[in-house]
Amino acid sequence: MTAPALDLWFPADHGLCDLISAELQDLSPTAVHEIDPDGPFTWRVFFASVQARDHAFRALVRRFGADGLTAVAADVPDEDWAARSQADLRHVRIDRIVVAPPWDAPPPRSPDEVLVIIRPSMGFGTGHHATTRLCLRLLQRIGCAGKRVLDVGTGSGVLAVAAAKLRASDVMGIDVDPDALASAEENLGLNEGVRERVRFINADLSGLVATADVVLANLTRAALVASASTLLRCAGPHGNLVVSGFQTHEADAVVGAFADRAACEAIETEEGWAAALMRARR
Repeated sequence: MTAPALDLWFPADHGLCDLISAELQDLSPTAVHEIDPDGPFTWRVFFASVQARDHAFRALVRRFGADGLTAVAADVPDEDWAARSQADLRHVRIDRIVVAPPWDAPPPRSPDEVLVIIRPSMGFGTGHHATTRLCLRLLQRIGCAGKRVLDVGTGSGVLAVAAAKLRASDVMGIDVDPDALASAEENLGLNEGVRERVRFINADLSGLVATADVVLANLTRAALVASASTLLRCAGPHGNLVVSGFQTHEADAVVGAFADRAACEAIETEEGWAAALMRARR
């Protein structure tokens, strides 16, 4: 038995590393393993099928080939590489939220600390990417208690579960990827006390009629600009929007797409990535 994978070589440039990592989130790898931490920057990225691997190969080379990325397809003897690489992940803290895999959930430091358990088994958000951390930071800033929350492109469900842990009254996460929804449902089951307030559905924004007090969208610059009017409609006349997935130099374009019907209240940045907190207006 072999597992389909891509071996990636690219310059040890921090910004390029983050860009490739963000692109991989949309390509649904099952695991990412750093082959040689002391040598050239090299990742072995596993996929669920040869078709998924080949699609990722084309997408990555098309976008990053000119920046020095080399990708080589590999069929790796199945030695449980995926499980071992995932087992290296540890918890991360974002203010009073802790996002942790099941094997590294720390005891609480204070009574108001919020623990979100996410199993990093399907290549979706675990809290280790700056855009997820930025969203979680802004989510705590506005508060969720008693509010309805919509999480667009929910992925692992990390933002949706976090909102419920912050005492949101109703949380809906939407995604068009069945694997993402399966991952989100699994992670929901790992977090006690929130299942009754969280639901995940297979949907995209085009036919969505739901409204929420808080709309979360960790997408891409292009997706946010294209869907700004729909996201604003979902937020209602005075709802909050937390958007991320874009780089700092793209912030003006993203905020500008919402400017006619929303006021930007804060922009947070980390490692070259940005997130914006906006409030819709009539």
